[in-house]
Amino acid sequence: MANAWKREKPIRPIFLFCSATLFLIFFLFFLSFRPFQNPSLLNPNPIIQTHLNPIRGPIQPFNCDLCPQSHPVIANVVEGLQYPFLYSLADLGKLPEKPHKNIVRMLKGKPFRRPDISETIQEVLGRFRSAGKANGLVVDVGGNVGIASFAAAVMGFRVFAFEPVLENLQRICDGIYLNRVRDLVTVFEAAASDRLGNITFHKLVGRLDNSAVSATGAKLAFKSNEEIAVQVRTVPLDDVIPEFEPVLVLKIDVQGWEYHVLKGAKKLLSRAASEAPYLIYEEDERLLEASNSSKVEIRKFLSSVGYRYCTQHGTDAHCTKEG
Repeated sequence: MANAWKREKPIRPIFLFCSATLFLIFFLFFLSFRPFQNPSLLNPNPIIQTHLNPIRGPIQPFNCDLCPQSHPVIANVVEGLQYPFLYSLADLGKLPEKPHKNIVRMLKGKPFRRPDISETIQEVLGRFRSAGKANGLVVDVGGNVGIASFAAAVMGFRVFAFEPVLENLQRICDGIYLNRVRDLVTVFEAAASDRLGNITFHKLVGRLDNSAVSATGAKLAFKSNEEIAVQVRTVPLDDVIPEFEPVLVLKIDVQGWEYHVLKGAKKLLSRAASEAPYLIYEEDERLLEASNSSKVEIRKFLSSVGYRYCTQHGTDAHCTKEG
């Protein structure tokens, strides 16, 4: 009878409370030790975000959050740079008959071929850093898919990139995400020029790296490609870059429109020698003629604002105010 009494004895409330508490503690302990899950793996389409600096002027930065992304994304690291970065292709070639040369390299297990401008940008910025000048902006006019912008950003330099072609902007947004430089690269959907407004821009199907204001300039090297004319926004650099903003390097590659970009940056280029940017611009006489300008006209303008020391590097000119 004694054992029967013990089995029928009611469970005390304090025992129920302690049991429930121990179960809750164990459950929370188990949750806290679940394996970490990368949010990007849970979301197959992560949002690409760009750091938007507060800028006063006629144009606001391009917002990668609102940019419709194109697919597929073909990206890879660049070969042989001191500061490696990734970029994404804007045109893939005529698959599968004639894919882009960098797709072929990637399928062979090789990195993307190093663009000359990427190496040049890092060499120039390396000299600035060695001289103790690491605080300044890099302005990339004709940003394309970001091969100059990212070369600077992965070194820790801030970048303003100007690019009017949407397909290229999509790939810049890819690169901002892939290189984790959202706080360093600010993008503007515009063609830099000498006046604020709009202009007809010519882009070639399958060769977005050769788009230009001039139809002749766009098709100069690729006459067989289909051409599309679109309206793009134009803006002078002087209207966007604050006068107090230090600028270390100004790179311009706009398929013959360089003279107009330079005229729209007259205030920037007129700064004192110690504050004027190191200038890199494409100086291809054929492209300049297609845009009704010339090497002589550009050099004369640069001399008027103090740039009297220029050296030739292939089709690029490097100019400074100090020899």
